[in-house]
Parts: sequence; structure tokens; C-alpha cells
Amino acid sequence: MENNAQNKNQSSDKTEKTMEKQDIYQFKVTDLLGKEFDFASLKGKKILIVNTASKCGLTPQYENLQTIYDQYKDKNLVIVGFPANNFASQEPGTSEEIATFCQKNYGVTFPMMDKISVKGDDMAPLYQFLTQKSKNGLEDSEVQWNFQKYLIDENGHLAKVVSPKTLPTDAEIVDWIKA
Repeated sequence: MENNAQNKNQSSDKTEKTMEKQDIYQFKVTDLLGKEFDFASLKGKKILIVNTASKCGLTPQYENLQTIYDQYKDKNLVIVGFPANNFASQEPGTSEEIATFCQKNYGVTFPMMDKISVKGDDMAPLYQFLTQKSKNGLEDSEVQWNFQKYLIDENGHLAKVVSPKTLPTDAEIVDWIKA
């Protein structure tokens, strides 16, 4: 009996080891200005990915995101925002409207991408990577609401999923950036 359990454990260990963790560097997306953004250009940096919305109770987090970006952009951090209209239609704007809103209201200078879907049947491939353990090697997750954060380490691997309500300036995120 014990031998069977050992064999089972060894075989599941083997399966886990052979399942190769993907990285974020395979993805190319389009920014708000219609230009290609290649994640491979961020190799060696920590990346905070966040789905955003202009008409959400959490929208003031743009200010905190910009604060963190200003503080750590020269210390190996990039924040990448993805406007999404998946929650209560809180991001109805065009790319141009979103860009104007972010700049005018929050002075956003971190990279903002074109609007995408972060859940459902039309979920963008990048978010499939972020939310599926079979692709990211860390955990299955679901985007709960606007401003959910995904922390990507310097090797392009998912390191942590952070709740939408956790502010970007929270110790949980700042300590990760500094580590």
C-alpha cells in the first residue's frame, strides 16, 4: 500500500516538473495609441498588470498607481494598465477617451493598453495566461473586479495575484517591489 502511494506521489511530482511554466514575454498587445507593445521588451523588470476602468468606485487607484510608478520606474518596475469593460460597463470609452481621462484626471504616464476583455468567452490571451495555472504555473484565479493586480517577477513569471481593493501603495505590493 505504502509503495503505491509513493509511486503516485513520484508520478505527480514528475508531471508538475515537466509542466513548463510559461512567461509573459510571449505576448504582444496594442497600446492606447494603436502601437504594438511587446512584453519581451520588459525582460528583467518587475511588472504590475492591472485592469482599469474610468467609472468605478476604485478608479481613484489610478493616483496610487502613478505614485508607485513615479517612485519605482527607475528601480526596475513597470506598471501596465488594461482598460476593460467587463464589470458593470464601467469602461465604456474609446481608446482616445480613456487616454484623455487618465492623463487629465490622474496624470498617468505608465503604459496603458487598448481596451480588452479580462474574463468570459472573449478573454484576451494575456489574461488567460494570468488566470490559468496550466499557463502561469502559479495558480488559477478569476478577475474579481476592476483594478485587480497581477505581479510578474523579473523572469516574466506570475508571482502574486492581488485583490482589486488592495491599494497599489499597500505594503503587500511595495514590499514585493522592493524585494
